[in-house]
Amino acid sequence: MEQLREKKGFLCDMDGVIYHGNQLIPGVKEFVEWLYRNDKKFLFLTNASNRSPRELQQKLARLGLDVSEEHFYTSALATAKFLAKQSPGCSAYVVGEHGLYNALYDAGITINDVDPDYVVIGETNDYRYEHIMTAMNLVNRGAKLIGTNRDMTTPVEGGTEIPACQAFVAPIELTTGKHAYYVGKPNPLMMRTGLHILGVHSAEAVMIGDRMDTDMIAGIETGLDTALVLTGVSTRETLKDFPYRPRLVINGVGDIPGNIPAHAIDPDLKG
Repeated sequence: MEQLREKKGFLCDMDGVIYHGNQLIPGVKEFVEWLYRNDKKFLFLTNASNRSPRELQQKLARLGLDVSEEHFYTSALATAKFLAKQSPGCSAYVVGEHGLYNALYDAGITINDVDPDYVVIGETNDYRYEHIMTAMNLVNRGAKLIGTNRDMTTPVEGGTEIPACQAFVAPIELTTGKHAYYVGKPNPLMMRTGLHILGVHSAEAVMIGDRMDTDMIAGIETGLDTALVLTGVSTRETLKDFPYRPRLVINGVGDIPGNIPAHAIDPDLKG
């Protein structure tokens, strides 16, 4: 734990780590205060594409956390940056919420449901058969399929999960035979951008998250220290399903401030 506390940069997931739905996870406020008190560079790095950084900042403010807007980076921003670099001035058919639309607009990408260069899929509460049919036909006519992230589900209040981006992409992949390119975690593109924003080297940073299949593998493959929290998707039992491990497993980010907690969990899961 002391090795983690000495890091200069902290990349931290949000859903399942900072909050569940509209409920702040215990210990988060103390963790954020610790980051500020120790002059740590930190970035909340979320695969969710439905909200803008300002909306995320305002959400945390409503939950009692005062964190400025520059501390947020989303898969929507990463997707927009990727498309703008790959094909400046391109167009896209988009299934998602305003956070994704705004990011694409700001990157100079126009919306097109006739002959787009890309079909971009993110999270939405309004996913319909019409979306699948339109996306399928456009991909079959040559549009490239993009997913904002690989999350199949996401945790919400009450300990349950709901479908996420990859679940929405799957019907389009199955009906077209085409595979999507996913921009968010665990894609190293998003991680490297996060490090660039913080201005730290990978050896000086840690990735904190609740998912083995996105957060932890992203941290490992980018050369970051890794800390898995058990407040979201992963459990002590599901850790055994993966051929790789985080360096540290803790109950939640509230374990990080203060002295080394007695309940820090050994990744070997022995004893």
